[in-house]
Amino acid sequence: MTPAELLLRRYAVQGLVAEAGRIALDYFGRKESLGITMKGAQDWLTLADGAVEDFLRARLAELFPDDTVIGEEGGGKASDAVWIIDPIDGTANFAHGDRNWCISIGFLLNRVPTIGIVAAPSLEEVYVAQRGQGATRNGQTIAVSGADDIRRACIELGWSPRMPSQRYVDMMSRGYAVGCAIKRAGSGTLGLCNVASGRTEGYAELHINAWDVAAGIVIVGEAGGWVSDFFAGDGISKGNPILCCTPALASQLREITGIT
Repeated sequence: MTPAELLLRRYAVQGLVAEAGRIALDYFGRKESLGITMKGAQDWLTLADGAVEDFLRARLAELFPDDTVIGEEGGGKASDAVWIIDPIDGTANFAHGDRNWCISIGFLLNRVPTIGIVAAPSLEEVYVAQRGQGATRNGQTIAVSGADDIRRACIELGWSPRMPSQRYVDMMSRGYAVGCAIKRAGSGTLGLCNVASGRTEGYAELHINAWDVAAGIVIVGEAGGWVSDFFAGDGISKGNPILCCTPALASQLREITGIT
């Protein structure tokens, strides 16, 4: 794929994500019309999830018919050129009227995370990154914090019902024991974006799906962060652990989280 073809994808999808954000905002806050259902324990689904994913799938098929799409709601298959979509990341927040949610779309070229675009409409933030081109938030260059003292670090830990709760508790305890501040905000995608912005020093989750991180991995990497090899093995189809952080803390956080 040529550099011009990659730029075309990046700019076109920035526009699509902005429009998808308007669709999502139209649903946001109208709890009575969200059609909320549960796919599992703390695994929320709303009408907005389906509407946003359907919109993005349709437009991508028109613009780039040779690319494939994997979405949280509609599934799909990987290829050498694949878009991975989370129509609403942080759906529990979305359903409760909490503004910490986003739309995430990442592009993998030959299994390499290459383009990442994240829109958080209710926060009025858009993150964009392309491999080798840097990362921005609302058009301004962003970078990880560069912190090197774990006792001053703020780390976000994601929780998944797919993993034993005790493993999460143990990881949190190890973090507190070395002096970390620990938080959880309910959106893995925005967790990665906050590391990229220097708002936190790290994000870790013992199991997360590809649609939650495909865009954020590009954004963190282009902001100078260290990221674990999420797409190793069956990461695209089955998910993997994720750890991303400011580089000076990578060794300590690998020990705390057990994620390499």
